[in-house]
Amino acid sequence: MAAPPKIIVLGSLNGQVDAAFKKLATLHAKNSFSLAILTGDVFTPETDDDAISSLLSGALEVPLPTYFAIGTHPLPARIAARVEADEEICPNLHCLGKRSITKTSEGIRVVALGGLLDAKLVGGQSKEQHLPFHTEDDAKALRGANTADILLTSMWPADVWRGSKVALEPAQQAAIQSTRSIADLCAALKPRYHITASPGVFFYEREPFLHPTSSSTDEIAVTRFISMAPYGNDAKAKAMYAFALNKSDTTPAPGATRSPFAPAQAKRDREDSGYSRFGHHDDHHGRRNKRRRAASPPPGPSQCYFCLSNPNISAHMCCSIADDAYLTTAKGPLPTSDTFSKQGLDFPGHFIIIPLPHVPTIPSMGPTDEPEGEAVKTYKEMTRFRESLQAMIASRSSHKLGTVTWEISRDSNVHLHWQLVAVPADLIRKGVAEAAFRVEAENERYPPLKSRDLALGDQAAYGDFFRVWLWADDGEDRIKGTSLVMPLPQDLRFNLQFGRRVLAKLLGLEARFTWQDCAQTEVEEKRDVEAFRSAFKEWDFTLE
Repeated sequence: MAAPPKIIVLGSLNGQVDAAFKKLATLHAKNSFSLAILTGDVFTPETDDDAISSLLSGALEVPLPTYFAIGTHPLPARIAARVEADEEICPNLHCLGKRSITKTSEGIRVVALGGLLDAKLVGGQSKEQHLPFHTEDDAKALRGANTADILLTSMWPADVWRGSKVALEPAQQAAIQSTRSIADLCAALKPRYHITASPGVFFYEREPFLHPTSSSTDEIAVTRFISMAPYGNDAKAKAMYAFALNKSDTTPAPGATRSPFAPAQAKRDREDSGYSRFGHHDDHHGRRNKRRRAASPPPGPSQCYFCLSNPNISAHMCCSIADDAYLTTAKGPLPTSDTFSKQGLDFPGHFIIIPLPHVPTIPSMGPTDEPEGEAVKTYKEMTRFRESLQAMIASRSSHKLGTVTWEISRDSNVHLHWQLVAVPADLIRKGVAEAAFRVEAENERYPPLKSRDLALGDQAAYGDFFRVWLWADDGEDRIKGTSLVMPLPQDLRFNLQFGRRVLAKLLGLEARFTWQDCAQTEVEEKRDVEAFRSAFKEWDFTLE
């Protein structure tokens, strides 16, 4: 069994990047850390410009993968410019921005919320990833990560010291800036470590605390809260902290207390309907596709409708986030919450399954024959979402509903995604849905659809294509499943709404051809997400 990854944490550098990274190099040479985390402010407005130049040029080396979030000061202009452009600051130095979900190459899940609470902004997420402010909705949205190994915040969770025997001096407690929303975030994610930076010059490590579990069989969740003193402080307060992250250790920690957030847990469980769409994802440095490739055509991730790093996406519509893909309800859904109410659905049965990387096709992620490669893992996870939705819809409707799922795999795509819509099962069992797709393709003078199960390993050689899965069962293990594939020549002008148009005609919903004409209010969207999440809970593998 591989040894648990070793992590080193540093307090606020406050611009002392040269001294800190040289010290880190010495420690790394002796201890072989897997990664480093920098808390608080790495930079301040007074940071030496020569030090920034050394970082940007690579003259100052960062010795191992090192992650930091936004602190309480804005990033220096040159650093902010690279972060906003999704360019590398320098090798091994990764900015997590203000709010993000990151999974490192070691499989460590880091959720970050930087900056101070902006109480003046009543609703919505704040847009700029490099400015040191966040909103209540930013914190609520991150609950959609479901779990975290490490939660990194600039502010403290309110009342984290409650029930602790580790004393805080009155002056220290008075200086602490804390919020209930971060306490709620910690309670929702149940991180193994919650790490922040101390205001003033002190180090604080609370006793581990146990989160409530929903049943006696649930795994015990323990959080260790640590707040770092500034790096290089004259008082010699602890500014460096190292630990091994052992995910297999589920034994209660010695001296652990009950969660300081426990009294409000039941309420939080009811309200936990937000999700992050602002994640950063591993690339070859240990994140999943955070940076845009310089050669990629616009829009990049920060403007892409399907990228979690886009600050303008409606976070409340995301339903479930896994390691390599996520599930969201559709904007302007084809069915409404009333369309299939008689069949047992109290939400629109229209969903989008989206890979986390910003790619046009699955094969563009890399080799499709490597079991642990990104392409294979992402395709499997997207398929798992599709099959989970199929099973949920069949069960909720007593097998009166099936599903139609389609994808457009084309190198000219902006971001690959699959759309899934519930349809009456008889339309699939009797071949009516299949005929509708074939007839519409013929009417549009597209290449004919062929019955084919296009395996992942065949996709790269096959080229661009449109594919539709038609699925239904009868509750007795008799499943009607068909996969139709249409090749898409590069010179073919293909209607991106082809799948929706076929189903709109099939379901008698021609007035809902265009999703922009079916826009809902945010209140309606949130209501539909809540109803769906309640129905999907039994099938949501991300909660396992």
